[in-house]
Amino acid sequence: MRKNKIYAALTIAALSATMFVGCGENKEEATTTTTTSSVEATEEATTEATEATEATEATEEVTTEATEATEGAEATTEATTEATTEATEGAAEITETVYPFTFTELDGTEVVIESEPEKIVSMGPNVTEILYALGAGDKLVGRTDYCTYPEEVSSVESIGTMYTPDIEKIVSLEPDVVLGSTHFDAEVEANIKEQGIVTAALYDESEYTGVYDIITKVGQIVNKNAEAAELVASMKEDVSEVIDILSAAETKPTVYYVVGYGEYGDYTAGGDTFIGGLIEVAGGENIAKDVSGWSYDLESLVAADPEIIVIGTGMKDDFVTQENYKDLTAVKEGKVYEIDNDLLELQGPRNSEGIRALAEIIHPELFTE
Repeated sequence: MRKNKIYAALTIAALSATMFVGCGENKEEATTTTTTSSVEATEEATTEATEATEATEATEEVTTEATEATEGAEATTEATTEATTEATEGAAEITETVYPFTFTELDGTEVVIESEPEKIVSMGPNVTEILYALGAGDKLVGRTDYCTYPEEVSSVESIGTMYTPDIEKIVSLEPDVVLGSTHFDAEVEANIKEQGIVTAALYDESEYTGVYDIITKVGQIVNKNAEAAELVASMKEDVSEVIDILSAAETKPTVYYVVGYGEYGDYTAGGDTFIGGLIEVAGGENIAKDVSGWSYDLESLVAADPEIIVIGTGMKDDFVTQENYKDLTAVKEGKVYEIDNDLLELQGPRNSEGIRALAEIIHPELFTE
């Protein structure tokens, strides 16, 4: 509105000058008067224009400051909310276990842990690894022949295999709880329970992220919640880093993971297994993604003719010379790679390491230093 008034004043001043100049009588006086009036009007209008401009600039400056203040407040609020959420979640994660503690197994069975276990028998190599990673390895009084990592577990007494353990030996160790995982035989578990010993099976074959839940539950059982939360967070961070690197991948090579091969049949990781999930996360296309479980057939393998084959350490030389596999493209092109299969097949703390190892095999171009 003020700008319109300024323009009107300037217009009126100009028109007044013209009218006075047009009069014949007292022309000089009129001209002088008109000129003076015009100048005064112009100066006044100019002054008003200047003031208006300064006011506008001041208003814009105040508006800008207000906007910045608002944005700053919003950012502060957001940061505070995020920090509060993280703190709340952290507090929930590090809460001590309250006993009796009850949790539900994958099949729906409820298991009650009456008090914090001091003596544990592990029936699964991954459970053994988790216990040591959480700082609870000193609670182990028994383990299977397959529990070989970390090295210090070798000093713990073995109770035999997962399939044919020495039940009497287990009873003699007087464990507070026996923890099993994948391949924990149902009959063996029932025999142990008959001795009045609490048993718990911890596994999730369907999703690679199931390892986080397993670690969390073991942490709850042995009252190592904070350690479990820290381990899970570290694993997730490592996996996220690999995923970020793989975002630059231009292709998704087909991959076949060898679980078993030869005269007894071919076995791999189907699409509904946690290893199948690891392959996908590592940037590969699992040729057995449409298969359920672990059994596979040679005809499907030959038809899919994968670009890359991944096999356990020490198995490659025999595999590539087998008549059934020597004509596969990956074999002929030298793209059969060995990997420490414990990194993938045991749902435990080293799964994130396994994802990176797989990704380096499938996309070496992204991991060259």
